[in-house]
Amino acid sequence: MLKGKTVVVGVCGGIAAYKAVELVSRLKKLGADVHVIMTANAVKFVAPLTFRSICHNPVITDMFEEPKMWDIQHVSLAQKADLIVVAPATANIIGKVAGGIADDMLSTTIMAANSPVLFVPAMNDKMYENPIVQGNINRLASLGYLFMEPDTGLMACGTNGKGRFPSPEAIVDYVKGILSKKSDYEGLRILVTAGPTREPIDPVRYISNHSSGKMGYAVAKAALERGAFVKLVTGPVNITPPSGAEVVCVTSAIDMYNEVMKSYESFDVLVMVAAVADYRCASVSESKIKKSGDRFTVELVKNPDIAAELGKVKGDRVLVGFSAETDNLLENAALKLASKNMDMIVANDVTVEGAGFGVDTNIVKFIKRDGSSIDLPIMSKEDVAHRILDEVLSIGKG
Repeated sequence: MLKGKTVVVGVCGGIAAYKAVELVSRLKKLGADVHVIMTANAVKFVAPLTFRSICHNPVITDMFEEPKMWDIQHVSLAQKADLIVVAPATANIIGKVAGGIADDMLSTTIMAANSPVLFVPAMNDKMYENPIVQGNINRLASLGYLFMEPDTGLMACGTNGKGRFPSPEAIVDYVKGILSKKSDYEGLRILVTAGPTREPIDPVRYISNHSSGKMGYAVAKAALERGAFVKLVTGPVNITPPSGAEVVCVTSAIDMYNEVMKSYESFDVLVMVAAVADYRCASVSESKIKKSGDRFTVELVKNPDIAAELGKVKGDRVLVGFSAETDNLLENAALKLASKNMDMIVANDVTVEGAGFGVDTNIVKFIKRDGSSIDLPIMSKEDVAHRILDEVLSIGKG
């Protein structure tokens, strides 16, 4: 429930504006005090009266209209809002805020706000993928603004790609997650590893895996949201690190091992999400190996097992590991849990749709040292991350 929460919904000019009507309705039914600001282009798609009838508050469409109250509207709304949701968020409003432009009521209110601001982009797929738009999104994300990924599918313009307005139900779930944010990790220090490692063969080739780093980055972001100090040791990925984390970028398994082992003692919780290569080349050529013959043999030697080494020295720290499997999921995960002295292992079958590398969802099982296990349904990696953190706290209290 959102009773007692004030949510300002900014509606921009796009065909998805009509879907914002259901969003406002759902927020209102959950008890939120909803205020709507519409841009000049938005009113060409949906009449302000529609929103006013649902939210039971005046709908602001003009920065210079006579205020209903004595106070300055963009300042008063910005001060009273617990959250501002811009949905749909066009490339125009994202660009304005990224450039510090405040020339209408919505952009002005956003600039004056102390509350979190959530953008829900909805636009043509090519526009969304435009490097200028992506640059603006990355800039705002680095400043702490929140973004909900658009859906992929058929657009009103006839194209098929990433840029569709997410379902109002999904947006409401996202909003509830923001407004019910916990601070139960304040004072705790968490070390997270993420992404793949790359083991060089020569200056232009390496051995690696399909890890995208999304799960590890989600854990780091969730821990930050809940008040923890977070150090993220990450292999090579194409993800913007969560704002506020101490980030150390590494390449090889040896690099990651050295970084983790030199700093783990100052942390309370160790979450080893990275897909670390089990083996590396016995020797690395200093120059590019030229093609010759039909076969090429590489000798591999074993890399240090970071989780296992931590298990030997962790003391009273909570150690969580991951087990990505293709068969015998429970047996293999339980064996790793015991052999590496972990407190909990998060296991998933990467062959199952929605649970493999590179996707935004996961289907996992938690297995604990006491033999208990928890099966989770398919959910976003952000939600999985929070469930992991919930379990870590229960382990710490146990």
